[in-house]
Amino acid sequence: MPWSNQGGNGGGWQGGGGGNRGPWGQGPSGQQPPNLEDIIKKGQEKLKDTLPGGGGGKLGIFVILLVIVVGWLASGFYKVEANQQGVVLRFGEQVATTQPGLNYHLPYPIETVLTPNVTKVNSIEIGFRHNSRGGTSPVEVESLMLTGDENIVDIGVTVLWRIKDASDFLFNVAQQEMTIKAAAESAMREVIGRTELTSAITEGRLRVEQQVQQKLQDIVDTYGMGVEVSEVKLNDSGPPEVVVDAFRDVQAAVADKERAQNEALAYANDIVPRARGEAEKIRQEAEGYKQQVISEAEGEAARFLAIYNEYRKAPEVTRQRIYLETLQEVLKGKNKVIIDSEGSGQGVVPYLPLGELTKGGAK
Repeated sequence: MPWSNQGGNGGGWQGGGGGNRGPWGQGPSGQQPPNLEDIIKKGQEKLKDTLPGGGGGKLGIFVILLVIVVGWLASGFYKVEANQQGVVLRFGEQVATTQPGLNYHLPYPIETVLTPNVTKVNSIEIGFRHNSRGGTSPVEVESLMLTGDENIVDIGVTVLWRIKDASDFLFNVAQQEMTIKAAAESAMREVIGRTELTSAITEGRLRVEQQVQQKLQDIVDTYGMGVEVSEVKLNDSGPPEVVVDAFRDVQAAVADKERAQNEALAYANDIVPRARGEAEKIRQEAEGYKQQVISEAEGEAARFLAIYNEYRKAPEVTRQRIYLETLQEVLKGKNKVIIDSEGSGQGVVPYLPLGELTKGGAK
């Protein structure tokens, strides 16, 4: 309906405030806005001048429809960038995946296309957040985890991931980033729950990162998310702030224990070899004494057998010789007085050298 004089006031729309003003009121210059009916008429006149035959008849309508159809069909061309992957949807259902370059799909609303970035490396922070000052703020509800030796560790994790398959990423799981974060936190708690505190914050960090990455990749593959986990990085880790002093005392006690053990081991390494050497020396001496006794016994036995054999040949002579050798051994080095009772010594009073015996006793 054209804006016309409906109140008999000579044109213009009668507003609530009176006077000749349009529906939006007068402009800053006080002029009325252009009439909508005039604008439509001017557009029709220009279209007639442009189309052949003045735009009248069936030919003009056909040309208009042809232009509209060509424009609609041309809207199906689209470009997929080098870092993107195209996913074509027909009435909301996936029908094709296109690679980078110029591609075509049936125009809207029949088909549409989604072009997610498949080369961008995305990151998820667990246990901390970057703040506006360039630092980080802890999120203890995420960072506090129970270790395998029943301690609590405060640890932050950064997960880097990218889209591996665009169609799986878009349609298999909703709220993809939230799902990846929940899966990463679950994998992290599982791995830390099997790791001792000291290992998790010192030499075992690399092993923890590798295990978490593998576990997280297994989870997202099970979900069919079409995601590749590029890296899992552990940030600063340690015991919670409220127990830092106690943890340091425990660490110092452990260090003292290890030092005492090392000192005891060094002492044992010094004493034990010496004791073993002494034991070996005694054993060898005993072995030598054993061989000596055996050899002496064997020699005595051989000597006895030799004498016995001679004795069997001439018993009287051998017995006399043994008797004389025994007396020689017994009386050797003694002062002796020998009286031949069968010779000229008959009737001689035996002489007992008491003085010499006294001197010998005095000595």
